Amino acid sequence: MFPENIGERLSIDETAISNGELYTIVTNKAAHGKKGALIAIVAGTKATDVNSVLDKIPAKQRQLVKEVTLDLSPAMKEIVRKSFPQATVVDDRFHVQQLVSEAAQDCRMIMRRETLKEENDAIKLCRAEKKRYKPIEFENGDTKKQLLARSNHLLFKPRSRWTISQKQRGEILFREFPEIEKAYELAMMFRNCYETSYSIPEAKERFKKWYEKVEEKQIESFLIVADSIRLHETTILNYFINRSTNASAESFNAKLKGFRLLVRGVRDKKFFLFRVSKLFS
Repeated sequence: MFPENIGERLSIDETAISNGELYTIVTNKAAHGKKGALIAIVAGTKATDVNSVLDKIPAKQRQLVKEVTLDLSPAMKEIVRKSFPQATVVDDRFHVQQLVSEAAQDCRMIMRRETLKEENDAIKLCRAEKKRYKPIEFENGDTKKQLLARSNHLLFKPRSRWTISQKQRGEILFREFPEIEKAYELAMMFRNCYETSYSIPEAKERFKKWYEKVEEKQIESFLIVADSIRLHETTILNYFINRSTNASAESFNAKLKGFRLLVRGVRDKKFFLFRVSKLFS
């Protein structure tokens, strides 16, 4: 723990150091992942354990913290609220968007499983009739199964950023699977809430319209995600105060993984953490 590195804006996240053992890491955004970035690395993610360590930092210093970004973890929120009571809690934009993107991908995967079953049944029928199975190909050369498998990345991007081949594949995908197009439109509408809102009231109004659209479309995966977003809406909307994300924490985690790779794994955890502290504290 390095109390001298505390600042007004922090990030908190979890990462695996060795053999899947999770550690909670608190960093100072102002250090940009360099010297002075590390405030604490605590074994485990249990709120009471992490708080017991962070509470050793003098209360006067902890009260200086104005904002902490994190993912949607309730345990992380509990840690922040107890150890940094004056801080605004901000749910990371990209974790929230990921939930919505995964809902769109769920629709694609449901269709893909159905298509695989159809193909398996068709192959069995052809074999029973001693015929050779030949799948139908679309105008871009994809079979139905390939179309769904190869459409993964285009569902994450707005149409304006699709390549020529993705535009063709997207047109075929939405023609053959209208339900996936509905899911894609909902995902892009939510993305637009972040990109075009610059205040909490403005974002709240756009979120409300998105909830209404989700209710209208009645896609199960989106109904579940929309419910989750409603429950975390206050801390999600705090993003629009300073447009702060947890990217600095993700970047720090990537550096730790890179360092772990450089030293060919972690054999001695204490020595590894000592070297990390020398680099980033």
